[in-house]
Amino acid sequence: MEIIRKNKAVIKFLVTFFGVYLVLSLLYNLYLNYGTSEKYYPELITHIVALQSENLISAFGYETKIIPSNYDASMRIGLNGEYLVRIVEGCNAVSVIILFLSFILAFRRDFKTTALYIFGGIVIIYALNILRIALLTIGIYEIPEHESFMHGTLFPAFIYGVVFLLWFLWIRNFNKKENKAADDE
Repeated sequence: MEIIRKNKAVIKFLVTFFGVYLVLSLLYNLYLNYGTSEKYYPELITHIVALQSENLISAFGYETKIIPSNYDASMRIGLNGEYLVRIVEGCNAVSVIILFLSFILAFRRDFKTTALYIFGGIVIIYALNILRIALLTIGIYEIPEHESFMHGTLFPAFIYGVVFLLWFLWIRNFNKKENKAADDE
């Protein structure tokens, strides 16, 4: 029991992190299984991500179009008449947002600070994910010989690097305020 008492903060973090992650992942899977509609293919979130990615690519000056895939649950993005990229459920950043959210809630502070940071973090992750998809699509169009590196290494490192940076900033901010409170006592 002494080891549990000594590591209470670590145990609390792990239980909270994995508990939140599990609950949110289960809810997301329920959404994926029952939240589909005829209007939004393959489901609402991925459909919106595809539309916003298409708009951003167009803003970069490329003629682009998205269409639902006939082969799998995805939206295909085409540039200048050539369909290059599939946006599947895993591209919509929801899993990354769940990971981010679980960590922040495990290190939560007061409600207002935590809620504002979560909201800001989700907006940043979502927006950068749209940028990631747009740049990846353009990259595959412009330099197709580097598709594997861009899709498998560069862009995942980018999005997870952003999450890691957001975690780092939260911990740094969290620890500063915790240490300040301890110093004031």
